[in-house]
Amino acid sequence: MTQHETQQDQWKQLVGEEAAKLVEDGMVVGLGTGTTATQFVYALARRIQSGLRIVGGVSSSQATKDLAVSLNIPVTDLDTHPALDLYIDGADEIDPQLRLIKGAGGALLREKVVASASQRFVVIGDISKQVNRLGLNFPVPVETTPFAVTPVRRRLEALGATVTVRQLADSIFITENHNIILDCAFPQGIADPEDLDARMHSIVGVVETGFFLKMARAAIIGGPDGVRILTATS
Repeated sequence: MTQHETQQDQWKQLVGEEAAKLVEDGMVVGLGTGTTATQFVYALARRIQSGLRIVGGVSSSQATKDLAVSLNIPVTDLDTHPALDLYIDGADEIDPQLRLIKGAGGALLREKVVASASQRFVVIGDISKQVNRLGLNFPVPVETTPFAVTPVRRRLEALGATVTVRQLADSIFITENHNIILDCAFPQGIADPEDLDARMHSIVGVVETGFFLKMARAAIIGGPDGVRILTATS
């Protein structure tokens, strides 16, 4: 592991611990997916061990649920608790307006469902996730039904995307919802995320996109100067 990677891990742990401070007794909490969200789950477990009492955590993936169970975090689901108090998750990219690209871990649909069911969504990440324009470092993942992959891909390419079917270990990656992810690269970045998201959603066969727009209320960012709390600029 390089020194930079070690620093990033330390920053992720810092923001995970800071986010865990937002959890209060009696809350139903959404648990995100990915390396940064994992640090929050560990920090939440430590708070529970110290006496915090939550109603339960709703996980955005099976991996996060398994981790929560292993750490003795009470788990629940959206059928039992369809309204959540707080959702904490990472992101692939965060712009100054707290618009996000998420889904590198493949859980974007469930993440967006949990985020939309939550009264407050706080995104956490290290400074490498901050961008001035979305799309510069990460593709936009688009989850689609397997039956529609080829026509959806053609429509996405018509929007200017370079489209790749996501692979895992030399085979097509299948989401927990039994769908396929098309990663849409825009090397020059995305000038109007709202317009592009709307165009993507208008394509029949698209289940969900990795754009999380006007959803995050705040961002907790870790870096060499410690932890900063950001709110949307507009």
